[in-house]
Amino acid sequence: MGIDDTLSALPDPRTHSFPEYSLPRGDPVVPIAVTGDELTTLLELYETFAAVDPTGIDSNPFLQATTRFFEQTFGTPVYRPDEELADDIAAMLNDFSDDLAGDSLGVVDATPKHHKTLYFFLTSCRAYRSAPHIRFQPDSDAIDTLYEVYERVVDQEMYLKRPQTVFE
Repeated sequence: MGIDDTLSALPDPRTHSFPEYSLPRGDPVVPIAVTGDELTTLLELYETFAAVDPTGIDSNPFLQATTRFFEQTFGTPVYRPDEELADDIAAMLNDFSDDLAGDSLGVVDATPKHHKTLYFFLTSCRAYRSAPHIRFQPDSDAIDTLYEVYERVVDQEMYLKRPQTVFE
């Protein structure tokens, strides 16, 4: 699929809701198959995504000075809104890499947080791509790979990892 077709296939963020994963006595996970090549592609997409500054603070000296002034005056740090998402994506890719353990094909445990991170990664890619002031030109195959991994998480059933018994 083309990059615009892939990004337009996402659920609408205004009406999308995540399933409730409050399963008792255990860690809910979605086991999905991931290849080493897919993980490498996702890492390259993440690096492209993380390099984008949607606020313009990093490239605009006036905004940098204003931000520094507010931080010094009010004593509260000003952070970019995409930094937390970038941290979540990095943590998810690290978890997937740990589960894959250098193999060319393996099963990774996607948690409910990973499900949300994949969705927000996709919607942020769509937003960055459609914003005229942001220069974000990701590889079409990388977006397709991200969408395929997201679809695997959505289509798979939830299981309990390390289920607890009544006696615990």
